[in-house]
Amino acid sequence: MNQRFAAPAEATDQPRATPQDVVRLVDLKRRFGVTAALDGVSLTVRKGEILGIIGRSGAGKSTLIRCLNGLERPDSGEVFIEGREISRLGERDLQPLRRRIGMIFQHFNLLSAKTVEDNVALPLKIEGRPKAERLQRAAELLDLVGLSEKAKAYPASLSGGQKQRVGIARALAARPALLLSDEATSALDPETTRSILALLKDINRQLGLTILLITHEMEVIRSIADRVAVIDAGRIVEEGPVWSVFAEPRSEITRSLLGAIRPQLPAELAARLLPSAGTETLLRVDVAGEAARGPLLSDLATAVPGPFRLVHGGIDHIQQQPVGTLFLSVPGSDANHLAAVITFLKARQARVEVLGHVANPV
Repeated sequence: MNQRFAAPAEATDQPRATPQDVVRLVDLKRRFGVTAALDGVSLTVRKGEILGIIGRSGAGKSTLIRCLNGLERPDSGEVFIEGREISRLGERDLQPLRRRIGMIFQHFNLLSAKTVEDNVALPLKIEGRPKAERLQRAAELLDLVGLSEKAKAYPASLSGGQKQRVGIARALAARPALLLSDEATSALDPETTRSILALLKDINRQLGLTILLITHEMEVIRSIADRVAVIDAGRIVEEGPVWSVFAEPRSEITRSLLGAIRPQLPAELAARLLPSAGTETLLRVDVAGEAARGPLLSDLATAVPGPFRLVHGGIDHIQQQPVGTLFLSVPGSDANHLAAVITFLKARQARVEVLGHVANPV
């Protein structure tokens, strides 16, 4: 794999159909009055991958997911599920296709008057499957999600994480080709969220199940997604492998969404920044792949004689790729020395930003 920063796909590219596409959206548009909820969305979800779609509230995520499961009809464009266009189908033809799509929800949507096993078996009951088959499948799925001992319990006795595990088991009952997760961890505490995400990743690996995550949390994307698409004002503004988008976000909305989990200059230093005339210059250096693997700073010290200091930052790993953000202080007023530092870093495929200057040593 080329370890240089990989450019995310152009947001305007229309996806090309392949036999591996479980979902293909082509120029999808949907308006509500004067508001464009979807404004030309084109996207693919490949067989066996986990795609995360992230955006702020009102970005178009909910409309997109409703178009995917046939609850909303687009004004124009096409929605293909396993190669079949569904946006013009009638309700009768949609029913068997909906069984190919499992859904898990933020607030679980369990039936309080039914036991856990009956909740899991409900999609099969709606299909008209025999009771013995329904109960056997429910038992298999409760074992998969680690809740076999709760089969006869009612939802009121379960924790939030247990309820979501039941919701996941129910979504898998009809053996879907696609699992849609609509903010499925937003109502859970961080520890429970991690366990649910680990379960989804495990299910993806065991079953080869395609998963589409709708979320506003970048940490969810970082944890389990293979690719990410950023939606803003009804348009896909950025798309690519998760590690690449995290390493080099191109759009302002992506940088904003990443702000909570990417290293930032400490507030005390940010408050001291001046546009010019300082004794030290502060640089933000973003690195990924080969540049993040090597001894970047020791090589810099050897190649460019003169002082510099690491004042903040570090290296993380996303999809087995190292991704780092380093904040360097370069003392002195020698413009040639500063230029040499920046030139060296850029030659190592780092992205360098001059943040400003400070009047006193950092």
